Amino acid sequence: MFSGIIEEVGTVVKVTDSVDGRRLEVSAPEVTKDVGLGDSISINGTCLTVVEFAKDTFAVEAVWETLRRTTLNALAKGSRVNLERALKFSDRLGGHLVSGHVDAVATVVKIEKEGFSSVLSFVLDPSLAPFFVEKGSVAINGVSLTVVDFPQDDKEHFIFRVALIPHTLTVTTFGDLTEGSQVNIETDIVARYVARWMAPSLGLAAEQLIGAPRKP
Repeated sequence: MFSGIIEEVGTVVKVTDSVDGRRLEVSAPEVTKDVGLGDSISINGTCLTVVEFAKDTFAVEAVWETLRRTTLNALAKGSRVNLERALKFSDRLGGHLVSGHVDAVATVVKIEKEGFSSVLSFVLDPSLAPFFVEKGSVAINGVSLTVVDFPQDDKEHFIFRVALIPHTLTVTTFGDLTEGSQVNIETDIVARYVARWMAPSLGLAAEQLIGAPRKP
């Protein structure tokens, strides 16, 4: 479990593809200070297991299911990634509960300046719209953010907006985003449970309210 508060921006130093999936080696001096084999680290919002580490670097492996459902398949040598180690019970929960299980990939459709903040608009599969409320939480590339609003919510498109302060742009990879960039989205886990509980009382099949079934 994670909080969505990024600890470090790491750099991918090696990508190795095989028939089994993809191995990523990441340079991250801060995160590797107390890393161990089997530890969970969130990379751009995706929970992955450390399979090897050395001074200032660690390696993880992503299976095909992970590559299909996230943006990890687009990473290359030199890519910058948001990193967060798994929470300890003694840690402060500065963001919200983030599982590191990505629901979908969204696309940046607009970036606007508003005072000292940047307002980013994302388009997402409409099946995930029930998990969004104004001023609710969403994890984008592993960063815990607050939903500003959704200027378009219909059967074909769902667009939501978040506002970023300069600090967030500095300590995450959000400063690298441009219109057309793709990001990992994890909806609020509490909203997902509520949706599943409410589906029967609304006369809906669970998959109608919690997103389309996964493709094989």
